[in-house]
Amino acid sequence: MSAATHQGSTPYYFVPGPSRHPVMAAIGLFFVILGAGQWINGHGWGAYSLLFGLLWWAFVLYQWFGEAIRESEGGLYSDRIDVSFRWSMAWFIFSEVMFFGAFFGALFWSRLYTLPVLGDLENQLLWPDFKAIWPSSAPGTGATASPAGIVEPFQIMGPWPLPTINTALLLTSGITLTIAHHALREGHRAKTIAFMWITVLLGITFLFVQGYEYAHAYQDLNLKLSSGIYGSTFFMLTGFHGFHVFVGMLMLLFITLRLMKGHFTPERHFGFEGAAWYWHFVDVVWLGLYVLVYWM
Repeated sequence: MSAATHQGSTPYYFVPGPSRHPVMAAIGLFFVILGAGQWINGHGWGAYSLLFGLLWWAFVLYQWFGEAIRESEGGLYSDRIDVSFRWSMAWFIFSEVMFFGAFFGALFWSRLYTLPVLGDLENQLLWPDFKAIWPSSAPGTGATASPAGIVEPFQIMGPWPLPTINTALLLTSGITLTIAHHALREGHRAKTIAFMWITVLLGITFLFVQGYEYAHAYQDLNLKLSSGIYGSTFFMLTGFHGFHVFVGMLMLLFITLRLMKGHFTPERHFGFEGAAWYWHFVDVVWLGLYVLVYWM
């Protein structure tokens, strides 16, 4: 409880008391990193450590977020806290922009600089069978396969039909989320909840379609993470975006459950707005992926 809290009034600036949550979350992340590292290096027990760390971390976050929700619903958050949350979410999304910017930069650097350099006259003497052509621009499949046979021939993933379907799903979810936001601001809680459930279901459908797309890529196209720079950038960009869709879907799901419990008002609902900002960011990133990865 805050030392600045006065009974019956909202504190000028809420300062929470000492909390166990940060150190408990760090312990969970320790087991996640330890387990992932050991699992990758062939130690089977690493998978159990990874699972334990994830479950531990999820439980800690459940308690931590629950405590923050109780503080908010208890009237402890003033307008100054609201502004602090808005800045925090804005900087978090900015960090995510830089995160994806690095991967888009890797895609552009590999395609526009590295590949032409590897195909210049000097390197042609070393690798005469190497074709410096990006797979989506190649006349045939496996055009950039290694002359040494390290990279197996593969087919690229085109924009139709699965990526286009997913684009329609995300764009539609952005519309339904906006409708829900306007309904909340107008005090129509039932309408807000209905359109929020539609948004959550659209996000879940996107994830299922992407899972089917990955299965199709591996089984039918022989497109894998090991398929050269094309395969690695394709799965890194689309895979991390899919993870962000999953996180955003969870955000929207918990916001919907809170709405059903009567949380948020037309005047104060930044929890809703923060999740909506994140979801719209995910939509914009996907549009960039759709054009640069699937079409170009």
